[in-house]
Order: sequence, then C-alpha cells, then structure tokens
Amino acid sequence: MDLTELREQIDAIDARIVELFEQRMDICGQVAEYKIAVGKNVFDKTREAEKLAKVRSLAHNEFNGFCTVELFEQIMSMSRKLQYRLLTENGRLESLPFIGVDRLDTGNARVVFQGAEGAYSQAAMTQFFGESVASFHVDSFRDAMDAIEEGSADFAVLPIENSTAGIVSEIYDLLQEYENYIVGEQIIKIEHCLLGVPGAKTEDIRTVYSHPQSLMQSAKYLGLHDWRQVSMQNNAFAARKVAEEGDKSQAAIASEHAGAIYGLEVLQRRVNHSGTNSTRFIIVSGRKIFRRDARKISICFEVPHESGSLYHMLSHFIYNRLNMTKIESRPIEDRNWEYRFFIDFEGNLSDSAVKNALRGLREEARNMKILGNY
Repeated sequence: MDLTELREQIDAIDARIVELFEQRMDICGQVAEYKIAVGKNVFDKTREAEKLAKVRSLAHNEFNGFCTVELFEQIMSMSRKLQYRLLTENGRLESLPFIGVDRLDTGNARVVFQGAEGAYSQAAMTQFFGESVASFHVDSFRDAMDAIEEGSADFAVLPIENSTAGIVSEIYDLLQEYENYIVGEQIIKIEHCLLGVPGAKTEDIRTVYSHPQSLMQSAKYLGLHDWRQVSMQNNAFAARKVAEEGDKSQAAIASEHAGAIYGLEVLQRRVNHSGTNSTRFIIVSGRKIFRRDARKISICFEVPHESGSLYHMLSHFIYNRLNMTKIESRPIEDRNWEYRFFIDFEGNLSDSAVKNALRGLREEARNMKILGNY
C-alpha cells in the first residue's frame, strides 16, 4: 500500500472512533440522569480503576496497553465533565458558601498591616483604602492573620508576590492554614533606597539591613560592595533599627518614605535592579464574601501522588474555557515530596463555567479550598 491508501484507512477508522465516542457520551448522559435521580457522586475512583485495568488487558502489547490507559483516562475525564455540566443544567448547582456583594464595606473598617510606619504594606493599604483609614501594624504576617481571625481587624494587607523576587511563600501557607479569604488586591511600584544616618556616606557602610526579598531585588547593587547583609522581618523595621542605633556603618534598604519617617538620609536611590519592580498585595478578610464584579479566583488543592494527577485537575480549566493565570506549589507539611498547588484563574463565582470547574475539582482533588474571588 502507498501512503495515500494507508491514510484513507486511518480516516475510516477515525470516523468509526468518533461515531463510537458519541454513542458512549450519549450513554454517559443517561448515567448522569441516573446519578441526578439518586444523588450519586459523578467521580467513582474504584470503578474507574477497574475499567482502566480491564481495557489495558485487552491490548496486545505493553506499549499499546500503556497508550490505551492514557486514552481511556481522557475519555473518562471527558465523560465526567459532561456529567458535571448536566448536573448544573438540571439545577444541581455547586454549593459555594460565599456571599456576593456590590462593594466592600470599608467605611468604618480597621486594617492591619505587617511591619512598622513606612512599610510598603502601609503604602498599599492607603492606596486601596485611602489616607484616612483606621489602621495598626503588627510584627509578623501570622499576627496579621490572627488579628483578622480574632476580630480586632476587619482587613489585612499582605504582600504575596514581587515581580522580581517571586512569591512570598509564607503568605501562601497562611492562606491555606487560616479561614481568611482574599477580597481584593493592590499592586504598587517598588523603589528601594539605601538609607543611612545623617552624615553617613556610602564608603562608611559595613552592614545593610532589609527584608530578604528586598535584598534579593537589590542583589546587583549589593554585589558591587563588600557589605554584610542582614535579613529583617520588614523594610521599615530595618530603617527604624538603623535610626535608633545611629551607627554610620549601618544602612537600610527601604522606601524613601520610610527614611523620612525615621530621619534617615538617602545615600542611593533606585538600588533595586529592575525598573519595573512591583509588589502585589492581597486584601484579606475573615468573611466569605466576593464582589459581584470580581474577575479573579484563587484556589488551592492537593492531588494524589500519581502520574498525571495534576494534568487531570488542570483539564477542568481547559474544558470550561477558563484562563489560568498562575500556578504555584508549596510542600505539604509532614509529607515529604508531596505538594499543595495554588492556582489563580479568571472568573467569578457566579459564572456557570466556574461552578462546573470547581465541582469537578472538589470531587477529584484532595482538600480543595477557595481562597477568594476578587
């Protein structure tokens, strides 16, 4: 046979495959109707495992057996997604314990931020809430989450990601740990300065204090000098320490605003090597609310420690035509080499496509949690 004849045979087989696939999907629709009637879950892991073992045994060599399993994993995944959609169309909506609001009630809110006066978190807070907002600051990110949980603050402002240095991993872990939720975000441009006590010069400096992320963002500048670098919990803490100790050999990397607050002089502006350096801050609340015009959703979940498990979770976004904008992983405590995944995607909790995707993720993933819609 020549190539044309072989391709014609493949085309004929493909047409039969499509016909059989559509027959299978029709029957899957009937299965969905049965499950709707009896209240049965769509995902039956035991049944699917048995089915995969069966079809693998029908193949005539190892390679075909492996490929058959992969093929039927996809077919069954598509069948589940059809059933999730039919459940939604028949009124079996995904129950989401979040309340839609037209706007955030910030009029008499108390807001907490981590750090001290002059912190970038404070700048993000005033941009989001306004200059007159009632606020207080705490020493650590955990203290800020505790303030929300115990009710002493209505909102917390927390840095979650920098365009140069990447994520603030502790925030991801705290979002999973606490029953607090993202209700907004604020992005601010970061311009670090080298700050010293009055009269100090660059050649006097021996030690530089700052937050680890700020030290990373300024690594190229710092690499030009033989200075000891000391990490602090916050840039503003670093500025305050340098001011209080009054030592000309010490400097802080922080904002020019922080330097003005603590009476420090700017020894060098724009020490961060990226001219577009920005930090994204999240606004966190203890209430399960979302603005009705919100367009971004954050979730986290765990997956079985098996080949292809993350791929199958991500397919829910593809099938429902949802645009995933970010994915991060964090180690799961006490489970070596297993990870929790954090995903941002575009959408609103009231959208049917979002509800379909979340229904599938909730049934198939482990410990899926909605972190917020904002």
